[in-house]
Amino acid sequence: MAGEGGMTGWTMPAQLRGSHVSLEPLTDAHAADLRAASDDGALWRSWYANVPAPDAIDAYIAAALAMRDAGTAFPFVVKDVTGAVVGSTRYYDIDASVPRLSIGYTWYARSAQRTGLNTEAKLLLLGHAFESLDCISVGLKTSWFNHASRAAIARLGAKQDGVLRSHQRHADGSVRDTVVFSIIASEWPAVKTNLLARLAAHA
Repeated sequence: MAGEGGMTGWTMPAQLRGSHVSLEPLTDAHAADLRAASDDGALWRSWYANVPAPDAIDAYIAAALAMRDAGTAFPFVVKDVTGAVVGSTRYYDIDASVPRLSIGYTWYARSAQRTGLNTEAKLLLLGHAFESLDCISVGLKTSWFNHASRAAIARLGAKQDGVLRSHQRHADGSVRDTVVFSIIASEWPAVKTNLLARLAAHA
C-alpha cells in the first residue's frame, strides 16, 4: 500500500496503487479527463458539494497546484482499474511538525460511485499517512448538509470531533457549518481492518 517510486518530499508519494484504483499526482495534463469526470453525473449542481463544474476545472487545478507549491496540500487524480480518470482527492492542512494532515476535496464521477473505489482510495491514503508518514492523526471534514459524505466518513471508522459553525461558505456563497472528523494513530489498525473487510465485500 505504500507509494511506489519513493518520495520527493514528506507529502509526495509518486503513486498509490491498489487492486482497483490508483492515485497519481495531479497535473495540468489531467484537465480534459477531469472535465469528463465532472460532467458524469453533474455533481457540481449539488449546492453543498464543492465539486468543480467542467468549465471550472482549469481554475480548480491551478488552485490545487498553488496549495501544493505552498506546501499545504498534495492533490491526486483518481484512476479506476481501466486507467480512466474518475475524480480527484488530496492531502491538505499538512503539518509535518506534528505530523498530521487531512484528506478531502474528494469527488468522483457518478459512474465510479458505490463501486468500492472510494473504500480502496481511502485505504491507500490512510495507510500512507499512518504507515509511511507516521501521522498521529488524520482529519476529514464535510458540510453539515452533505449527509451522504457524513455517513461515508463515519463508515470509515472516523470519530466526529464536533461542528465548526459558520466556518466557511459553500460554492453558492451560503454559509457552511463544517462537521469535523478524525482518525488517530491508535485507531488505525481497527479502521484498516474495517476497510479491508468492506473492500472484500465489494469484491
